[in-house]
Amino acid sequence: ATADDERRIAYTTGALQGLLDTIADGIDVRGYLHWSALDNFEWGHWEPTFGLIAVDRETFVRTPKPSLAWLGGVAQRNGLS
Repeated sequence: ATADDERRIAYTTGALQGLLDTIADGIDVRGYLHWSALDNFEWGHWEPTFGLIAVDRETFVRTPKPSLAWLGGVAQRNGLS
């Protein structure tokens, strides 16, 4: 959880690399689910932020973060590179 989306991308890259390593070890991995699509109300407050989509707390307008586009690109390429 972070406001720094570059850190979110780095963390998710590491998680996906771990899955690739697991697949290379012969484990049958069927998919990946990111923790949260939206920044959500959790544990009695709105922070820290986990989501790929920011939520304005006053208007509830949703704004995609760069990490969402990055993860979409990974999915479209079917790989990290």
